[in-house]
Amino acid sequence: MKSVVVIGAGIVGVSAALWLQRKGVEVVLLDKQGPAAGTSYGNAGVLAAASVVPVTVPGLIAKAPVMLLDKSQPLFLNWSYLPRLLPWLPRYLSHCKPSEVDRIATALAPILRDCLADHRALATGTGAEKYISAADYVYAYKDQKHFRQDHFAWSVRQQHGFTWTEHNAESYRQYDPAFGQEVGYAACVHNHGRISDPGEYIKTLAAHFESNGGQVVQAEFEDFILTNRQLSAIKTTASVIDCDAAVVATGAWSKALLQKLGLNVPMESERGYHLELYEPSVMPLMPTMIAAGKFVMTPMDGRLRMAGMVEFAGLKAKANQQPLEYLKQYLKQLMPDLQWSGSKEWLGHRPAPSDSIPLIGELPEAKGVFVGFGHQHVGLSGGARTGEILSQLICGEETGLDMQLYSPLRFRRFI
Repeated sequence: MKSVVVIGAGIVGVSAALWLQRKGVEVVLLDKQGPAAGTSYGNAGVLAAASVVPVTVPGLIAKAPVMLLDKSQPLFLNWSYLPRLLPWLPRYLSHCKPSEVDRIATALAPILRDCLADHRALATGTGAEKYISAADYVYAYKDQKHFRQDHFAWSVRQQHGFTWTEHNAESYRQYDPAFGQEVGYAACVHNHGRISDPGEYIKTLAAHFESNGGQVVQAEFEDFILTNRQLSAIKTTASVIDCDAAVVATGAWSKALLQKLGLNVPMESERGYHLELYEPSVMPLMPTMIAAGKFVMTPMDGRLRMAGMVEFAGLKAKANQQPLEYLKQYLKQLMPDLQWSGSKEWLGHRPAPSDSIPLIGELPEAKGVFVGFGHQHVGLSGGARTGEILSQLICGEETGLDMQLYSPLRFRRFI
């Protein structure tokens, strides 16, 4: 029987731990804060199958400087962080061309396409099924003109088999009367889903894993212990854990872990924010992407969550109030009569590799070390499938995918 340590108890790590446990593997789930303490808690809660289009689309290079200088735009930069960002930024922007978007979408589609079914399979028998529901994913626009300006992104979705229904202002009010006149056109993408409480969903999955004999250890990872380039143990702040394999699934913090093995992944933290409104007087019918604002409004258990935007400030900077004020001001335009009983603010870190494709696979120079991170905006959506893929790789099973698309060797810089 193999023994595996999964480092990171977000959706990817918990999914990997559960799938490995179901295959008869002895698993330790390691996290310094416990399950769902980071981005897996604070995401938008959408199972966004059609989110195969990366941020790096043609035209971004021309738009980005204007967006950074305009406070009414959803892109923010901590200017003191710019020197640290510069080595990564040109590589990131080099993918702003149609051929690269096609390559990235081709890699993301197999992980995202069936994410509702993937999460239902993951949650079966765990008690977490109650948090999953089928839903449309709505892209809301000011008018049809703005929808048509997004033609490139919609052509990519269509190429990968996604379908949608378009609504003008009148038909959209009949579909969902929650929004004001700011939404004059919408595209409702079918066969999606939502998680009504991402944090509780993942904690419930982890609790099921533990109740079935899995071990959850709250401690901080310190180092890999290798013997002849083969993993033999993991060192933590609490103990040394012997193991045959390990999974690195620590999101934006994964880069630092892999540097211990000499691999320098060109990845940045793409910070995102959410604002939650408790007991709102109006709730959107479906998860709704406000296309111009680059944030999602998702109905959750007893609250409305607004999540999204992009800020580059690294892992250590304090929360910036500007993105939160941006959300609040936008909300007044969208739902001017909305009332609520209380609110909560949150900041999290998306792992953004320079090519927007997650890293999934084994490190040849450190046999037994597997990685599963770098999903950028689609970590929850792709987390269930990624965890299953990792379990298949560790157990020597076929994944049915071209794993070269996700290989960490594309960033091979071993010392």
